[in-house]
Amino acid sequence: MKSPVVILPGIGGSGPKHWQSLWGDQWRVSARPFLRMMPADWDHPDLEDWIMALDAALAQIPAPPVLVAHSLSCLLVAHWAARQQNTALRAIKGVFMVAPPNPASAQFPVEAAGFASVPQRELLFPTLLVGSENDPYAHPEYMARCARNWQAGLVMAGALGHINEASNIGDWPQGQALLTAFGTGLGD
Repeated sequence: MKSPVVILPGIGGSGPKHWQSLWGDQWRVSARPFLRMMPADWDHPDLEDWIMALDAALAQIPAPPVLVAHSLSCLLVAHWAARQQNTALRAIKGVFMVAPPNPASAQFPVEAAGFASVPQRELLFPTLLVGSENDPYAHPEYMARCARNWQAGLVMAGALGHINEASNIGDWPQGQALLTAFGTGLGD
């Protein structure tokens, strides 16, 4: 992929052994243009703050980026998109979403309650949603419903838990291959 990337971590900010951080380390070495969204607080997410952080990151990117969102940031993208005019939406090349959590799940973090009313309308940019068959935050049926509502492609990547650091997947080569294929489909 040649397009710049904006990394959108979930709650907690994706630690140093999380695949998003490891990909960022690889892109830094290869001089791939990327930026990581930086809200005021990763552990006590505030929807308005995260939307402003996404806007600030996008303002720093010179070309339409691919957003690489994990967990709570998948819901952030849906909220952000619902508020945008078509011109802002055209500034997004595509979105690679991984493991969106179900706000109705008992495991959904109470501190993320502001994200719970997730817009369920079509996202007006190419989107690929990647899920896990045993994600404690969302069952496959929820991911399939999100993919239908958002008009996103859906890949179930096997039993990988929440596809995070605790999944012990390292730099997640399967995810890298999916992102590369997605980028190819975007013309990258």
